[in-house]
Amino acid sequence: MDTDLRHAAVVALGELGRSHDYRDRADAGHGLAAFAEMQEALGPLLELVLDSGDTFVTRRTTEALLRRKDRVGLTIVASALAVANSNHSDWIHTAIVDVFSIFTSDRDNAIRLCEEMSQDTDNRVALGARQLHEVLAEIDPVLRTAWR
Repeated sequence: MDTDLRHAAVVALGELGRSHDYRDRADAGHGLAAFAEMQEALGPLLELVLDSGDTFVTRRTTEALLRRKDRVGLTIVASALAVANSNHSDWIHTAIVDVFSIFTSDRDNAIRLCEEMSQDTDNRVALGARQLHEVLAEIDPVLRTAWR
């Protein structure tokens, strides 16, 4: 893994995320989600999830983070959800439903991670994880895991 190139990619995407064009910001959020485990991506990702200019950026960034289906992506979304206004909250909710409405196993794993995250020492993450858990618990996925 080339950490210098990864760092350069995060810097470039962070700059794109400050564009005046919402499409650039949405693309930056989508791209930055792949680097969410890097500390320097955290701030720009939170800003893009809570983008003040266009909720398309919110939805695209949130969906990309959730499609990681890991604790890192869920933590960033939970942190943003805890402080989101009602408009952003609606679009975050839409992304959650879109990502976790297909497979029961994906939804169940996300619920388990949210239960763990609700005990986080960061109150913002813990609050957002509880809110995220509530949304996930309401979802009835289309495809259920077949138990043998």
